Amino acid sequence: MPRKKLLHILLGAVIAIVFIVPLGVYSFVKSGIYNVAAAHPHTKFTEWITHETMIHAVRRHSAGIPLPGYIAGAQVLRGFCTYETHCVACHGAAAVAREQWAAGMEPTPPYLLDTTSKWTPQQLFWIAKNGIKMTGMPSWRGSLSDGQIWDVVGFLEAMRDLPPQTYVQWRSRRMCGGFKGPWPAPGPASTPPAEPVRPTAATGGSAPSSKAAARP
Repeated sequence: MPRKKLLHILLGAVIAIVFIVPLGVYSFVKSGIYNVAAAHPHTKFTEWITHETMIHAVRRHSAGIPLPGYIAGAQVLRGFCTYETHCVACHGAAAVAREQWAAGMEPTPPYLLDTTSKWTPQQLFWIAKNGIKMTGMPSWRGSLSDGQIWDVVGFLEAMRDLPPQTYVQWRSRRMCGGFKGPWPAPGPASTPPAEPVRPTAATGGSAPSSKAAARP
């Protein structure tokens, strides 16, 4: 094949790609074919590409966030109260199911029962502070201080080593809700860690009553 003819073919192919592909994408968007209803899950391809994009974006943007140091028992309890107020409705806890309406979100908010498998503390801090677009996960930067967010990270790490009924016990003892005095002493089955706890973090889980495989 003459070189000139080959160049013409290649040029024609490039022009076709430049114009036809954007036109096809535009037509697809305008057609309304893709079902955006939260009642229907994403396609496997859409789920994969958004999931992978999210994971790598979090890793990139959370790099360099300094750890606050060690988190002690009182901070874990503060993290519990913040989690109880702002997080448990969507993410549930050990022996605590999500609110029923959370199951209608797409993607469904993950249970946060395994806090060490996938996310570093900095990554979970970044997620909570900045949120994740198009997932229902809000940015808490305007509502919670950095210290409060780190308290939640510490609480999630501490929950890994506490009995499954701890969350329910702490809730039943009303350990939050305007209490201003010294923290009450929980029973032996739900005692917060006496030693400092270094926060690590991950998301995941599929059942509120047991630790489950994490998924970012």
